[in-house]
Amino acid sequence: MTSVNDPIADFLTRIRNAGLAKHDTVSIPHSKLKVELARILKEEGYIVDFEERGSRGPEREILITLKYTADGQRAISGLRRMSRPGRRVYRKQGTIPRVLDGLGVAILSTSHGVQTDHSARRMGVGGEVLCFVY
Repeated sequence: MTSVNDPIADFLTRIRNAGLAKHDTVSIPHSKLKVELARILKEEGYIVDFEERGSRGPEREILITLKYTADGQRAISGLRRMSRPGRRVYRKQGTIPRVLDGLGVAILSTSHGVQTDHSARRMGVGGEVLCFVY
């Protein structure tokens, strides 16, 4: 098993590749942060569902069921990693970016947990901009 330096980029890449290949589901190594990212993707309507599988250790994974439109188009047309291990991106509440004028969503890691840009603005908090989803 190989070590991944940026697990969030790996998470986004696995979802992007599975969508391009028209897979129904994708399996991702488990972490609490990835579960929170999957929860937000489900709440925002980008995926059908997700399920945590395995008991503990390296066999633990998240199974994500991808969402497609009636004509087979992906619900997620784009995923973009913003903050990376080599270049962290932090924004105050007033400067949180809007993705495609509100059509997409920015996911932030805040002092109140992992949130969308909408909820972070509502709560008046800023944080690390993890990724854009549209």
